[in-house]
Amino acid sequence: MKPTLLILAAGMASRYGSMKQVDGFGPNGETIIDYSIHDAIRAGFGKISFIIREEFLDSFKAIFEPKLAGKVETDYVFQNYDLEQFGIDYKVERAKPWGTAHAVLAARNQINEPFCVINADDYYGYDAFEKMAKFLTTEVADDKYSLIGYQIDRTLSEHGSVSRGVCKVNEEGNMVEINERTQVYFKGDGVVYEDGGVETELPTDTRVSMNFWGFTPAVFEQSLPMFQRFVEKNKDNPKAEFFIPLVADELIKSATATFKVIPTASKWFGVTYKEDKPIVQKSIADLVANGTYPANLWS
Repeated sequence: MKPTLLILAAGMASRYGSMKQVDGFGPNGETIIDYSIHDAIRAGFGKISFIIREEFLDSFKAIFEPKLAGKVETDYVFQNYDLEQFGIDYKVERAKPWGTAHAVLAARNQINEPFCVINADDYYGYDAFEKMAKFLTTEVADDKYSLIGYQIDRTLSEHGSVSRGVCKVNEEGNMVEINERTQVYFKGDGVVYEDGGVETELPTDTRVSMNFWGFTPAVFEQSLPMFQRFVEKNKDNPKAEFFIPLVADELIKSATATFKVIPTASKWFGVTYKEDKPIVQKSIADLVANGTYPANLWS
Protein backbone atom coordinates (compact mmCIF):
# COMPACT_ATOMS: atom_id res chain seq x y z
CA MET A 1 0.00 0.00 0.00
CA LYS A 2 1.46 3.34 -1.03
CA PRO A 3 1.66 6.01 1.67
CA THR A 4 -0.31 9.27 1.60
CA LEU A 5 1.05 12.81 1.81
CA LEU A 6 -1.11 15.06 4.01
CA ILE A 7 -0.44 18.77 3.35
CA LEU A 8 -1.37 21.33 6.02
CA ALA A 9 -2.78 24.18 3.94
CA ALA A 10 -5.67 25.57 6.01
CA GLY A 11 -3.77 28.53 7.47
CA MET A 12 -4.72 31.94 6.15
CA ALA A 13 -1.13 33.20 6.15
CA SER A 14 -1.87 36.33 8.14
CA ARG A 15 1.77 37.42 8.46
CA TYR A 16 2.36 36.98 4.75
CA GLY A 17 -0.63 39.01 3.64
CA SER A 18 -1.87 36.66 0.92
CA MET A 19 -2.67 33.01 0.37
CA LYS A 20 0.98 31.97 0.23
CA GLN A 21 0.08 28.29 -0.24
CA VAL A 22 -0.78 29.10 -3.86
CA ASP A 23 1.80 31.84 -4.48
CA GLY A 24 4.17 31.18 -7.39
CA PHE A 25 7.92 30.72 -6.77
CA GLY A 26 9.17 28.55 -9.66
CA PRO A 27 10.12 29.67 -13.19
CA ASN A 28 6.57 28.95 -14.44
CA GLY A 29 4.72 30.08 -11.33
CA GLU A 30 5.11 26.75 -9.51
CA THR A 31 4.13 26.90 -5.84
CA ILE A 32 6.25 25.42 -3.04
CA ILE A 33 3.54 22.74 -2.73
CA ASP A 34 4.21 21.77 -6.37
CA TYR A 35 7.80 20.85 -5.56
CA SER A 36 6.75 18.85 -2.49
CA ILE A 37 4.16 16.94 -4.53
CA HIS A 38 6.65 16.33 -7.36
CA ASP A 39 9.17 14.92 -4.85
CA ALA A 40 6.47 12.82 -3.12
CA ILE A 41 5.26 11.23 -6.37
CA ARG A 42 8.85 10.44 -7.35
CA ALA A 43 9.46 8.92 -3.89
CA GLY A 44 6.44 6.58 -4.23
CA PHE A 45 3.53 8.29 -2.48
CA GLY A 46 0.14 7.22 -3.86
CA LYS A 47 -2.21 9.96 -2.69
CA ILE A 48 -2.04 13.67 -1.91
CA SER A 49 -4.50 14.95 0.70
CA PHE A 50 -4.86 18.71 1.11
CA ILE A 51 -6.12 20.01 4.47
CA ILE A 52 -7.86 23.27 3.60
CA ARG A 53 -10.71 25.53 4.59
CA GLU A 54 -13.79 24.49 2.67
CA GLU A 55 -14.17 27.90 1.01
CA PHE A 56 -10.79 27.37 -0.73
CA LEU A 57 -11.83 24.09 -2.37
CA ASP A 58 -12.55 25.53 -5.83
CA SER A 59 -9.29 27.54 -5.82
CA PHE A 60 -7.21 24.50 -4.87
CA LYS A 61 -8.92 22.23 -7.39
CA ALA A 62 -8.44 24.78 -10.18
CA ILE A 63 -4.72 25.04 -9.39
CA PHE A 64 -3.83 21.41 -8.68
CA GLU A 65 -6.28 19.10 -10.49
CA PRO A 66 -5.18 19.92 -14.07
CA LYS A 67 -1.50 19.23 -13.36
CA LEU A 68 -1.96 16.19 -11.09
CA ALA A 69 -4.63 14.36 -13.11
CA GLY A 70 -3.34 10.91 -14.06
CA LYS A 71 -0.19 11.32 -11.92
CA VAL A 72 -1.50 10.79 -8.39
CA GLU A 73 -4.79 10.49 -6.49
CA THR A 74 -5.95 13.68 -4.75
CA ASP A 75 -8.26 14.24 -1.79
CA TYR A 76 -9.43 17.26 0.22
CA VAL A 77 -9.92 17.44 3.98
CA PHE A 78 -11.72 20.39 5.60
CA GLN A 79 -10.54 21.89 8.88
CA ASN A 80 -13.34 23.82 10.56
CA TYR A 81 -14.81 24.85 13.91
CA ASP A 82 -17.27 21.97 14.35
CA LEU A 83 -16.35 20.22 17.61
CA GLU A 84 -19.30 17.81 17.57
CA GLN A 85 -17.49 15.57 15.09
CA PHE A 86 -14.86 15.01 17.81
CA GLY A 87 -17.43 14.10 20.47
CA ILE A 88 -17.42 17.58 22.08
CA ASP A 89 -20.97 18.78 22.72
CA TYR A 90 -20.41 22.51 23.18
CA LYS A 91 -19.27 25.37 20.96
CA VAL A 92 -16.14 27.49 21.42
CA GLU A 93 -15.85 30.88 19.72
CA ARG A 94 -12.48 31.25 18.01
CA ALA A 95 -10.90 33.38 15.29
CA LYS A 96 -9.02 30.41 13.80
CA PRO A 97 -9.09 26.60 14.13
CA TRP A 98 -7.22 24.61 16.78
CA GLY A 99 -3.77 24.07 15.20
CA THR A 100 -1.79 21.41 13.36
CA ALA A 101 -2.76 18.30 15.38
CA HIS A 102 -6.42 19.32 15.08
CA ALA A 103 -5.90 19.57 11.30
CA VAL A 104 -4.47 16.04 11.25
CA LEU A 105 -7.46 14.75 13.25
CA ALA A 106 -9.77 16.25 10.62
CA ALA A 107 -8.42 13.64 8.17
CA ARG A 108 -9.33 10.64 10.34
CA ASN A 109 -12.21 9.46 8.13
CA GLN A 110 -10.28 9.86 4.88
CA ILE A 111 -6.89 8.23 5.53
CA ASN A 112 -6.58 4.46 6.01
CA GLU A 113 -2.90 3.94 5.20
CA PRO A 114 0.45 5.09 6.61
CA PHE A 115 0.88 8.81 5.94
CA CYS A 116 3.12 11.77 6.55
CA VAL A 117 2.29 15.38 7.34
CA ILE A 118 4.04 18.48 5.98
CA ASN A 119 3.48 22.24 5.91
CA ALA A 120 2.20 23.72 2.64
CA ASP A 121 4.62 26.62 2.63
CA ASP A 122 7.89 24.78 3.38
CA TYR A 123 10.39 23.27 0.95
CA TYR A 124 11.72 19.95 2.29
CA GLY A 125 13.87 18.41 -0.46
CA TYR A 126 13.65 15.04 -2.27
CA ASP A 127 15.97 13.23 0.18
CA ALA A 128 13.44 13.80 2.98
CA PHE A 129 10.51 12.40 0.96
CA GLU A 130 12.54 9.39 -0.16
CA LYS A 131 13.54 8.57 3.42
CA MET A 132 10.01 9.09 4.75
CA ALA A 133 8.50 6.90 2.00
CA LYS A 134 10.94 4.13 2.90
CA PHE A 135 10.05 4.42 6.60
CA LEU A 136 6.29 4.40 5.87
CA THR A 137 6.54 1.30 3.67
CA THR A 138 9.05 -0.78 5.69
CA GLU A 139 9.20 0.31 9.35
CA VAL A 140 6.17 2.26 10.54
CA ALA A 141 3.88 0.66 13.14
CA ASP A 142 1.10 1.83 15.46
CA ASP A 143 3.74 2.27 18.16
CA LYS A 144 6.57 3.46 15.89
CA TYR A 145 6.33 6.84 14.21
CA SER A 146 8.92 9.23 12.83
CA LEU A 147 9.90 12.75 11.97
CA ILE A 148 12.49 14.12 9.59
CA GLY A 149 15.31 15.77 11.53
CA TYR A 150 16.87 18.73 9.75
CA GLN A 151 20.31 20.06 10.59
CA ILE A 152 19.65 23.34 12.37
CA ASP A 153 22.16 25.37 10.33
CA ARG A 154 20.38 24.27 7.13
CA THR A 155 17.05 25.76 8.26
CA LEU A 156 17.91 29.27 9.43
CA SER A 157 17.20 32.62 7.81
CA GLU A 158 19.82 35.29 7.16
CA HIS A 159 17.07 37.77 8.10
CA GLY A 160 16.97 37.41 11.85
CA SER A 161 15.83 34.93 14.45
CA VAL A 162 13.36 32.08 13.96
CA SER A 163 11.55 29.55 16.17
CA ARG A 164 12.68 25.92 15.96
CA GLY A 165 11.61 22.69 17.61
CA VAL A 166 14.95 21.37 18.86
CA CYS A 167 14.98 17.57 19.18
CA LYS A 168 16.72 15.67 21.94
CA VAL A 169 17.64 12.29 20.44
CA ASN A 170 18.71 9.15 22.31
CA GLU A 171 21.31 6.53 21.33
CA GLU A 172 18.68 4.51 19.43
CA GLY A 173 17.96 7.54 17.24
CA ASN A 174 14.54 8.18 18.81
CA MET A 175 13.25 11.51 20.03
CA VAL A 176 13.23 11.90 23.82
CA GLU A 177 11.73 15.40 23.79
CA ILE A 178 11.26 18.43 21.61
CA ASN A 179 11.93 21.93 22.93
CA GLU A 180 10.56 25.01 21.22
CA ARG A 181 13.31 27.63 21.02
CA THR A 182 11.78 30.93 19.97
CA GLN A 183 14.91 32.94 19.10
CA VAL A 184 17.42 30.93 17.08
CA TYR A 185 19.94 32.65 14.82
CA PHE A 186 23.40 32.53 13.27
CA LYS A 187 26.21 34.05 15.30
CA GLY A 188 29.55 34.06 13.48
CA ASP A 189 30.07 30.52 12.18
CA GLY A 190 27.80 29.05 14.84
CA VAL A 191 24.17 28.89 15.90
CA VAL A 192 22.72 30.18 19.17
CA TYR A 193 19.34 30.44 20.81
CA GLU A 194 18.37 33.20 23.19
CA ASP A 195 16.19 32.73 26.23
CA GLY A 196 15.63 35.49 28.81
CA GLY A 197 18.53 37.48 27.35
CA VAL A 198 20.95 34.54 27.71
CA GLU A 199 22.58 33.09 24.58
CA THR A 200 23.21 29.34 24.43
CA GLU A 201 25.24 27.78 21.63
CA LEU A 202 23.75 24.88 19.68
CA PRO A 203 25.92 22.46 17.66
CA THR A 204 25.36 23.15 13.94
CA ASP A 205 24.29 19.51 13.40
CA THR A 206 21.55 19.72 16.07
CA ARG A 207 18.37 18.10 14.70
CA VAL A 208 15.23 20.20 14.48
CA SER A 209 11.65 19.39 13.49
CA MET A 210 10.23 21.26 10.51
CA ASN A 211 6.82 19.60 10.92
CA PHE A 212 7.46 16.56 8.67
CA TRP A 213 5.96 13.62 10.60
CA GLY A 214 5.20 9.97 9.75
CA PHE A 215 2.24 8.07 11.25
CA THR A 216 -0.21 5.20 10.86
CA PRO A 217 -3.97 5.89 11.15
CA ALA A 218 -3.73 4.70 14.79
CA VAL A 219 -2.62 8.25 15.65
CA PHE A 220 -6.22 9.44 15.13
CA GLU A 221 -7.55 7.29 17.97
CA GLN A 222 -4.49 8.04 20.09
CA SER A 223 -4.82 11.82 19.75
CA LEU A 224 -8.62 12.21 19.89
CA PRO A 225 -8.88 12.00 23.72
CA MET A 226 -5.91 14.39 23.96
CA PHE A 227 -7.79 16.90 21.81
CA GLN A 228 -10.96 16.53 23.87
CA ARG A 229 -8.98 17.26 27.06
CA PHE A 230 -7.15 20.15 25.37
CA VAL A 231 -10.40 21.84 24.31
CA GLU A 232 -11.89 21.43 27.78
CA LYS A 233 -8.80 22.95 29.35
CA ASN A 234 -8.51 25.80 26.81
CA LYS A 235 -12.12 26.65 25.96
CA ASP A 236 -11.60 30.14 27.40
CA ASN A 237 -8.25 30.66 25.69
CA PRO A 238 -8.97 31.66 22.06
CA LYS A 239 -5.29 31.51 21.08
CA ALA A 240 -4.47 28.03 22.42
CA GLU A 241 -3.35 25.64 19.66
CA PHE A 242 -3.20 21.85 19.66
CA PHE A 243 0.15 21.22 17.93
CA ILE A 244 1.61 17.95 16.63
CA PRO A 245 4.61 18.14 19.04
CA LEU A 246 2.14 18.13 21.97
CA VAL A 247 0.75 14.82 20.67
CA ALA A 248 4.25 13.43 20.08
CA ASP A 249 5.34 14.43 23.58
CA GLU A 250 2.37 12.69 25.21
CA LEU A 251 2.81 9.53 23.10
CA ILE A 252 6.50 9.36 24.03
CA LYS A 253 5.96 10.05 27.75
CA SER A 254 3.14 7.48 28.01
CA ALA A 255 5.29 4.91 26.11
CA THR A 256 2.49 4.60 23.54
CA ALA A 257 4.81 5.24 20.58
CA THR A 258 8.41 6.05 19.72
CA PHE A 259 9.43 8.69 17.18
CA LYS A 260 12.45 7.83 15.04
CA VAL A 261 14.37 10.97 14.05
CA ILE A 262 15.32 10.40 10.40
CA PRO A 263 18.29 12.64 9.57
CA THR A 264 18.38 14.49 6.26
CA ALA A 265 21.08 16.70 4.78
CA SER A 266 18.45 18.51 2.68
CA LYS A 267 18.34 22.27 2.96
CA TRP A 268 14.97 23.46 4.21
CA PHE A 269 13.55 26.80 3.19
CA GLY A 270 10.20 28.46 3.68
CA VAL A 271 8.29 31.68 3.46
CA THR A 272 7.43 33.38 6.70
CA TYR A 273 7.63 36.99 5.56
CA LYS A 274 7.24 38.71 2.19
CA GLU A 275 11.01 39.46 2.27
CA ASP A 276 11.66 35.70 2.05
CA LYS A 277 10.08 35.39 -1.38
CA PRO A 278 13.09 36.42 -3.53
CA ILE A 279 15.35 34.09 -1.49
CA VAL A 280 13.00 31.15 -2.11
CA GLN A 281 12.75 32.05 -5.81
CA LYS A 282 16.55 32.07 -6.09
CA SER A 283 16.86 28.76 -4.19
CA ILE A 284 14.40 27.12 -6.60
CA ALA A 285 16.12 28.71 -9.63
CA ASP A 286 19.41 27.16 -8.41
CA LEU A 287 17.75 23.72 -8.07
CA VAL A 288 16.41 24.02 -11.61
CA ALA A 289 19.83 25.16 -12.88
CA ASN A 290 21.62 22.18 -11.28
CA GLY A 291 19.13 19.71 -12.74
CA THR A 292 17.30 18.77 -9.52
CA TYR A 293 14.02 19.85 -11.17
CA PRO A 294 12.95 20.39 -14.78
CA ALA A 295 12.34 24.03 -15.76
CA ASN A 296 8.68 23.23 -16.31
CA LEU A 297 7.73 20.94 -13.45
CA TRP A 298 4.56 19.37 -14.86
CA SER A 299 5.05 19.38 -18.63
